[in-house]
Amino acid sequence: MKLSFALLVGVSILAQINSASDVATTRQADTIFADLKSDHAPGAAVLVLRNGHTVFERGYGVTDLRSLHAIDAHTNFRLASVTKQFTAAAVMLLVHDGKLRYDDRLADVLPDFPAYGKAITIRHLLNHTSGLLDYEDLMAKPDPSTPPEKIPQIHDAGVLELLKQQTTTKFAPGTKWEYSNSGYVLLGLVVEKVSGESFGDFLRDRIFVPLHMGQTVAYEAGKNEVAHRAYGYTKNGNRWQETDQSPTSATLGDGGVYSSLADLTRWDQTLRNHVLLSEAEMRPALTPVKVLTGTPEEPDGKPAAYGFGWFLNPYKGHARMWHYGETVGFRTSIQRFVNEPLTVIVLCNRADLEARDLALKLADVYLDENPGR
Repeated sequence: MKLSFALLVGVSILAQINSASDVATTRQADTIFADLKSDHAPGAAVLVLRNGHTVFERGYGVTDLRSLHAIDAHTNFRLASVTKQFTAAAVMLLVHDGKLRYDDRLADVLPDFPAYGKAITIRHLLNHTSGLLDYEDLMAKPDPSTPPEKIPQIHDAGVLELLKQQTTTKFAPGTKWEYSNSGYVLLGLVVEKVSGESFGDFLRDRIFVPLHMGQTVAYEAGKNEVAHRAYGYTKNGNRWQETDQSPTSATLGDGGVYSSLADLTRWDQTLRNHVLLSEAEMRPALTPVKVLTGTPEEPDGKPAAYGFGWFLNPYKGHARMWHYGETVGFRTSIQRFVNEPLTVIVLCNRADLEARDLALKLADVYLDENPGR
């Protein structure tokens, strides 16, 4: 009885220590975002998952300056380039179906594409080694006095037309790495061509609905709506200016998906448990591309690694798969530490934040803990 009592006391003391540690960790995590606490300014949604369980989840600031609704786990943000992992998954599902191969040629899938597309494979598009010209550089330059909201938006079909007017790539496909939004727009069109569905409908039918990601959507103005939508903002002096859309905000495959912490939790579970694609089928996406010259780079120019829709270079010795997104009014980041396992997601609806840096600061708090807890 004395031994049982001693064990009970020991367990109770350990539980109190762990509880106090959890409180301290939560306080430390919350401090990182203390400046974003506001009921009248845009902000961020923040999530930490450990072993598939939520250990930290907060909303800071408001979804927009009209409604002043508080940001929460169901607020949907434009993911920007974090979208690319969904585009890659859509292509991988078509490979799973036997309707597409990674070494298929772009010009074979899109027969009206110019001859230079014969040297570009689906794999080149996925890992940013296609050499395609940047469609933003090819767009007509508007009058500098024209407000961004007055400039017509380019859509995926418009990007295709711009690329069809070209005769060559920046470099021989497969010889160099260069981040390419053009490539991921084309991947969205490849999904449409091969599946017979619109890109947004394919994502909905094959990914979002099966995974119960009920509010996630590839947004197309006039065709669908974004529930619980956050609008993007930029600080102009002491005032916030809504900068939710730009001339390039209507393309889909490179950055058009909106999602929330709640739905991205389901996405994380899907990746962890290989629900959509088996571990073997995911392997190509998690294999760093090798090129003859140069290496993939992080936004700050540091050497990186890239697979299909994911950066793959480690952080402080921790293996990870990650991505960031930047578009007018939004900054996003997802950091998945695969061995811990730990996932950190930061979604911001303001352009003055670095979501990737914030996510890594938050990761430091939890990586420093005992992973076995």
